[in-house]
Parts: sequence; C-alpha cells; structure tokens
Amino acid sequence: MSVLSLADVYRARRRIEGRVLRTPLLESPSLSAIAGAPVFLKLETVQPTGSFKLRGATNALTELAAQGCRKVVTASTGNHGRAVAHAARALGIEATVCMSALVPDNKVEAVRALGARACIVGRSQDDAEQEALRLVREQDFAYVPPFDDLRVIAGQATIGLEIVEALPDVAHIVVPLSGGGLFAGVAFAAKSAHRAIRMSGVTMARGAAMHASLASGRPVLVEEVDTLADSLGGGIGLENRYTYQLTRDLIDDTLLLDEDSIARGIVHAYRHERLVVEGAAAVGIAALLDGALHDAPAPRGPLVIVVTGANIDIELHRRIVNAAPAQSPSRETT
Repeated sequence: MSVLSLADVYRARRRIEGRVLRTPLLESPSLSAIAGAPVFLKLETVQPTGSFKLRGATNALTELAAQGCRKVVTASTGNHGRAVAHAARALGIEATVCMSALVPDNKVEAVRALGARACIVGRSQDDAEQEALRLVREQDFAYVPPFDDLRVIAGQATIGLEIVEALPDVAHIVVPLSGGGLFAGVAFAAKSAHRAIRMSGVTMARGAAMHASLASGRPVLVEEVDTLADSLGGGIGLENRYTYQLTRDLIDDTLLLDEDSIARGIVHAYRHERLVVEGAAAVGIAALLDGALHDAPAPRGPLVIVVTGANIDIELHRRIVNAAPAQSPSRETT
C-alpha cells in the first residue's frame, strides 16, 4: 500500500488554491519538431517565487498554521527556502532557512527579502539539514522538510493532476530528479490516472544522490559539488522515509546530463522558448536535445517536460547565453 493517497493530493489542491498558481501547459514547436511528437512545457517558472516549490511548502505550512504553529525552520538549496519564506510571511509564521555555502547568492538574498532568517552553514545540504534539526531540538521550531514529507509531496503532486487534466492523452512526463519530492508527487498523480504514462527522471551527472541511491538499492551519501543544476544538489537522507520508495516504485528511467548539456538546455529555453530558466529547470529540455529521450519506445502521444524554476543568477545566465554559438545546432531547428 502506498504511503500517499489521491485523497492527500486533492486535499493539498484545496489547501493551496488561491495561494499557488495553476501553471500553463504550452506546446513547444521547436521541441515537438525534434521529438517527432507533440512536446508541452509545464511552466512552474511563473509561480510567485519562481519555482514549483511553492506548492509543497504552502501545503505544509497551511496545515501547520491550522495547528497553531508560529515558528518553522527548513533546509534548502534555495528554492524551497524561498517558498517557505513566502508561505510563512503570508500566514504570519516566523521562518528560518538553513542553506549551505554552495547555494547561489541570489537565492539567499531572495529568502532574506521575504523576511525569513537565512542561516548559512557548511558545504552541503546535509550540513544545512543538521543545523535545521538542531534548531528543532533546541528551540522548538517545526521542521518543514524540502522533499521527504507527505505534505510536501502531495503539494508537488498537484502538478501531475494539472497535467493529466489538461492533457488526458499524455504518454510521457519528464521531471527533474533530486530529493524526489517533485518526481514522486508528479509520478504518483500521473500514474494514478494512467498507469502506462512513462515517467523519466533527469538529473546532473555530478552528485546525483537519488540516482546513486536507486542504483545501490538503498539511500546512500554522495559528495555535493558545484553544478549548473544547483537546485538538484544535496542528499536524500540515509533515513529517507517516503521519496526513495515512491521514486523507486514509479520511475521508468533515469537520465544523467553533463554540464555542457545543461547549459545547452538553458540556451535553448532562452532562444527558442523565450524562457529564462535555471539549470535544474533546463534538464528536461537538455535531455531531449541530447537525444536521451529517443531511447524510450516510439512516441505514443504527447510528451510533457516539467520546467521547474526561473531562479538563476542573471549574470550567470547572461554568460551562458553569450558563450553559446550564435547559430543553434541544426538538430534544434529541424
């Protein structure tokens, strides 16, 4: 029996309604031409905090607020912390966000701008989590996990509901893969509607904790390193309760991308889709450009790529786009 139910997901949707956007699902002519089938982009980039994380954070904090909670802490690679800060401010809750030194400055400043306390500690997501858990033990904070929490997973799963409702014949959904909260939620909602929907998880080749854990058959530690897909960094926790099991049971394939591929995804999103996206959000596009999704069976219907966030440092984005050739490779325009 699954640890998550559809009732949890529908409750999450009711809870976050009016606080989180139902995001656009738009067809991409350029990517459809490459794939030989309709390709749609689920644009979580338009959320008020610039990423999908607002869904899970809002679901969790709304429930905590109803229980009388007034003080929360979380650990984050940036986007979850921004989402917690946003939801906490709206609900009148004090928020502290623990982040490692690897989190980009623009994401740290965005957390502070929303009125939350930013606590920078260590060089990994695990270090940040240990500090957050210390505050829970010593200062009576309520902890809002970034992914391994049923309230968070249910909030992210509302993306899957929106996809299958808007596109009932969707055949393949491509989701960035990190701690598994997003992937597990979207896959659970999608496969609950149509078990045959293919679910691909895409991540960076450097420091991919969920991929390494799935390959090992259990949660494992990985070294966290710098990557363009910084939002996909961090471990999944050796005591992982939910996302490892759900991801293991629902994933059809895992795709790894090098840094050049991620950069190409960022450039394509900008030049062909008119989207500014961060590295973690570009991995689905990059996988298609690389031909990695072509290893799947022949298309049976539309493909959806979840585009997760827009919170890239704008100077980094400028350097990536300016460094790319003026003419895109021919495979991108055929």
